[in-house]
Formats: sequence, C-alpha cells, structure tokens
Amino acid sequence: MGLGVGASGFDGERVALIASQRARPYSAGDLSAAARDLAAWRCAGLGVHTVLDDSYPDRLRDVPSLPPVLFTRGIVRPDDHAVAVVGARHASSLGLSFAADLATALVGLGVTVVSGLAAGIDTAAHAAALASGGRTVAVLGTGVGRCYPPSNRDLQSEIARRGLLLSQFWPDTPPREHNFVTRNAVLCGYADACVIAEAGESSSTRTLARHALDQSRPLILTTLVLRSAAWAKSLTRRAGVHIASSVDETLAAIAEGRAAAERTFA
Repeated sequence: MGLGVGASGFDGERVALIASQRARPYSAGDLSAAARDLAAWRCAGLGVHTVLDDSYPDRLRDVPSLPPVLFTRGIVRPDDHAVAVVGARHASSLGLSFAADLATALVGLGVTVVSGLAAGIDTAAHAAALASGGRTVAVLGTGVGRCYPPSNRDLQSEIARRGLLLSQFWPDTPPREHNFVTRNAVLCGYADACVIAEAGESSSTRTLARHALDQSRPLILTTLVLRSAAWAKSLTRRAGVHIASSVDETLAAIAEGRAAAERTFA
C-alpha cells in the first residue's frame, strides 16, 4: 500500500525519505512539517509512494536512476503492463492517426498506454486509450497538482479519474524545461516497451530512446521517425531497436522485443 496515516501517524523512515527529496529542505531535524504536508496531500486525494512501499511500480524498481518518491492521482497498479507511445508535439496528421490507432489496438490487448501528456502524439495516444475504454497513465513533467499544457486540462482530469497521473516532482512543481527531459527516464521505465511514433531532429524523445536502450526496454521507431531524425537512423543497428511502418508491425515488434527481453533475463 502507499503511504498512509495510522493511529501513530506516518512511518518515520518514510517521512524522512520524502522530506529528503524536497527542493527546499525542511528545517534540520524537523519532520513534523513534512508529516503535515503528507497529511494535506492525502486529504487532497494524492498518493505518495516511496521505494519502501508495495505500491511503488514494479517496473521502475530496475531503473538505475529511480526516483525514491512518486506522487500520484488516480488508480495505482504496481504490476501494470504498459507500452509507451510518445512523439512530436507538432505532429503530422499521419503521426496522430498512427498514435491513436496504436493506442486503440493496445487497449484491445489489455495493455495500458503510457505517455507524457504533451500536445501532439502524447495527447492522441491518451485520448484514444480513454475513448476505447482502456487505461492510460500520464507521466508528468510537473507536479500532479499542476495542469500542463493548459489545453489538456480536461484530458488530465479524465486521466486522473479513469487512469493515473504520476510524477517524481513535488506536487506544486511548475513546468520547467529540464523536468520534461528528466521525467523521460520514469516514463520509459514504467513501460514494457517504448514506441516513438513521430519525432524530429531536436525532439526530446531522443532522450527517451537513450533511456530505453539503457533500461533494456524494446524500442520501436516508426518509419516517420526515420525520415526526419538522423539520431533515429543511427540507432537502427542497436540491439533491442525495431523498425515499424504500421500498427500491425509495431505490435509484432513489441511482442518480439518483450520475448527477447524475457529470454535475456530469464
């Protein structure tokens, strides 16, 4: 279970761990302020999960740079099986259709769709998963108490109601450019496999691709990515990288990649 309030209050070890992750440290030795914050978050419906808790996502435990504390809003499933579908904010109609069709297909297979709630490909994947009656997880580059981008306010609320919002940042953390790059390690780590639907040369999904390889996650690049990003072409000969030109090819590559990973770590 996640961190909770019992008759004797919050567990001291967990309070200390959470307090240590605050950007502005609490007064030395004073954990009462941290405990008050935790109680307030609980009352606001937020979840707080440390690596000491059973509710901490299983897949993130083998990530080298795993965040010790996660904040959530929504339905937590520690043993979730998910595929990341990510890509360009300024996506083409072809890229958006591909992301939506893939998300719909994954839902049909009982797989959770995880993405980053950015405009473009991420939004298309989240929205299609929900429209298909499936589960989707948004890994945020802000705190769970913030809404970004503002245009996705309704989508974010719906994900919180039917899926999960997850962040490694303090709940009131505003959008900062470097945080969106940092969260890619968690986004990738949460997933069994990662699909980049469309991306350009300067896309931040390049860092997600690197994390996928570092974390031994199958990485599927579409032909849309290969047409516009030299960095993607340079990865095609790497172990664990697959190329796909359709939803069916992507699903086959995901299955092949997961099977290979299971054989490697069996």
